[in-house]
Amino acid sequence: MKKLLLAVSLFALPALAMDFEGVTSPDEVTVEGKTLKLNGMGLRQKFVFKVYVASLYLENKTTNANDILKGDEIRRVELKMLRDLDKKAIVDAVREGFDKNSGAQAAALKERLDAFCDKLVDLKKGQVLQIQYVPGKGTSVTAGSQSHLTTGKDFADALFAVWLGGKPADEGLKKGLLAGK
Repeated sequence: MKKLLLAVSLFALPALAMDFEGVTSPDEVTVEGKTLKLNGMGLRQKFVFKVYVASLYLENKTTNANDILKGDEIRRVELKMLRDLDKKAIVDAVREGFDKNSGAQAAALKERLDAFCDKLVDLKKGQVLQIQYVPGKGTSVTAGSQSHLTTGKDFADALFAVWLGGKPADEGLKKGLLAGK
């Protein structure tokens, strides 16, 4: 009987992590004393190459990208590299995403985007690039031991639009991030 109760209780536990393409992400993370929930995970592919798995964390799960970009809550995206990427490739991808999604705001964001891109580094397979927005503080990017903070919700919205905007880097990735599961 004890074995049966133990087995039943194990199945009743909430999921503690999600696995996607061999990358495991915790179901929740804590930022600034708030619990963020894993909203979804997706794969960034470039041609036939698997580049990274992204995990999106939000205070409140949603399947609506506009709600995320218009809202003023903590959000985090973690990109786990599935291959080596040099700084130039990362910078080029971020700039392309900004160009496609920021429109008229591009000029106002240029100086902050330049400073942000300057702080990016080469990433090796297995490393994580973490981008996190905290209202009133700004957007931090952490890669290895490097960290940088960029102010402004407008910058955060433009950066997160690289993955969630009307012209995302990868439609399949966007769909996975917005799974809301």
